[in-house]
Amino acid sequence: METIDKIKEQIAEHPILLYMKGSPKLPSCGFSAQSVQALMNCGEQFAYVDILLNPDIRSELPKFADWPTFPQLWIKGELIGGCDIILEMFQQGELQPLLKEAALSSEDEAK
Repeated sequence: METIDKIKEQIAEHPILLYMKGSPKLPSCGFSAQSVQALMNCGEQFAYVDILLNPDIRSELPKFADWPTFPQLWIKGELIGGCDIILEMFQQGELQPLLKEAALSSEDEAK
């Protein structure tokens, strides 16, 4: 499978997806750690892809997304942004309702 196809499939399969360095339990950079913390504080489950274990995704995703850095948060197929945007949205109370809606809509689709 082509890397771009794999990325598109991951984004389509997961209503909340974080491309990050490391894992939520063991982030490998400060920006990923801060992003995970904000997401966890919102209380919704999310999927993640460790780009350090997927060098093909690490090299192709910035071109596909037109976003040069990691982490990258995708909600319902749409790129939300990186660490600064995630933290700003969390602090302004905008992130939790967005995540809640994405989680609820995916539960509805699963029924």
